[in-house]
Amino acid sequence: MSNLFSGLEAFGLGKMSNLEVYATDEKNDKKSGGKDEGEEKTKVVEADLLFDKSYNCPVCDREFKTKTVKTGKVKLISADTDLRPKYQLVDSLKYDAIVCPHCGYSALNRFFKYMTSAQAKLIKEQISSSFKGIETEGEILSYDDAIARHKLALINTIVKKSKLSERAYTCLKTAWLLRGKAESMLAEDTGKDIKVSVAELQKEELEFLSNAYDGFIEAFSKEMFPMCGMDENTMTYVVADLARRIGKHDESGRWISKVLISRDANERIKTKARELKELLKQDQ
Repeated sequence: MSNLFSGLEAFGLGKMSNLEVYATDEKNDKKSGGKDEGEEKTKVVEADLLFDKSYNCPVCDREFKTKTVKTGKVKLISADTDLRPKYQLVDSLKYDAIVCPHCGYSALNRFFKYMTSAQAKLIKEQISSSFKGIETEGEILSYDDAIARHKLALINTIVKKSKLSERAYTCLKTAWLLRGKAESMLAEDTGKDIKVSVAELQKEELEFLSNAYDGFIEAFSKEMFPMCGMDENTMTYVVADLARRIGKHDESGRWISKVLISRDANERIKTKARELKELLKQDQ
């Protein structure tokens, strides 16, 4: 797990790099101690699809703005087998982790506003007290910036003792960004040095996928559905593909079967499960 929180030193949180995502709370508590004006636009670029959205931080109660993708302005091209979406012109996943530049609180957009007073206290004590701030956003976020923000969000889920599913979903989203960065690098250059860097990214992605799998498995027995916006059959399918991707082929087959025999699973998810079953056979 050495790569999970690499890069957090820039936020002043390097001392938290040894936290474990699903360790008991007591165990982690001990460890934490653009274009020129007038230029005619002939091509839509990533910056054109973004706007500054205002947020009110539930921890420090200060307002800030961050880049957000304009709703309805991006076109979905396809999705990976683990449901990672691919959009035209912009990887909207880069903008899903919201970071308060004042106190260091960060979370995925769907979880950002939910905060108890006890959680806020933990974040102030363990995050805000060491937080050095964050660089001002440019016109767009780079993959490195986005990955660092998602890792910061994951640290926050551990510190605030969030649900297992939130921790797992944050791991999954971070893995998707690492995959996106690797794909963008290969699209630009296929040289030997690039391939070495891509291999490192793929290794790190696999580690995050493994953590996502572990978290979702445990959440199945402890939490209610819907989970992270997904119903039980969709989540079962995602877990099946995560198991396949991390090499747990027998487990993947069992989770796929659960979707296929489910009476309330719709035909769309069953079709995806059948396709995943074929991929699993090829992998084996």
